[in-house]
Amino acid sequence: MPRKSATEVKIDFLVKEVKELRNETKYLRADINKGKGAIWVLIIISGIIMYNKTFKFLSKKMEREEIIDLLKSVYEHSKWVPERLLNENISEIQTKEELQLMMKKIVDDSSETEKLILINAHPELGKKLQKKEKLTKFSEDEQKSAGLDQCSDEEFKILTNLNNEYRLKFKFPFIIAVKGLNKNQIIDNMQKRVNNSKTKEFETAISEIHKIAELRIKDLTY
Repeated sequence: MPRKSATEVKIDFLVKEVKELRNETKYLRADINKGKGAIWVLIIISGIIMYNKTFKFLSKKMEREEIIDLLKSVYEHSKWVPERLLNENISEIQTKEELQLMMKKIVDDSSETEKLILINAHPELGKKLQKKEKLTKFSEDEQKSAGLDQCSDEEFKILTNLNNEYRLKFKFPFIIAVKGLNKNQIIDNMQKRVNNSKTKEFETAISEIHKIAELRIKDLTY
């Protein structure tokens, strides 16, 4: 079955909302006659306020490019993930958890080549902060929270050597969700994981990327 266009998805969503509104109106009229109308009005208004506040972009109030711009860094420098998300029926998403699961599925369903490109889109820990190279705002904040912008010369040397050893063996950068970790914990993980197989580290890298994305979605503001 061919995928629906964004316009068709929007029409389906609006039709669904109109039908639900008609049903609510019918029940509201019946309850008003029973003296329950005020309670129903408060419930409906509360629901509308919460929906618009939490899922503004899911209710089609943002343009396609605005949604892509909002989500493009959830998976590091991988704009293709939100682009594919917009080919899905995003009106079905009701929570940030559901958004994260849908984006995760898009990545899990991608090819091995696309996954490798995603892995390689991530910076080596500590390296780019020292060189002042461009990072996503998410990456910069995450690395700073782990103290990777405050490495001593000795710590930076250790990180550089481990980064080089890891990349030489696996041909992609070491990836870990650094939020909540400190420098010593990160270095310890690097020293242990460099001894794994390439298959194991490929799977671990994707798993850690999903953890990073989940934390970034929780921090989304719009």
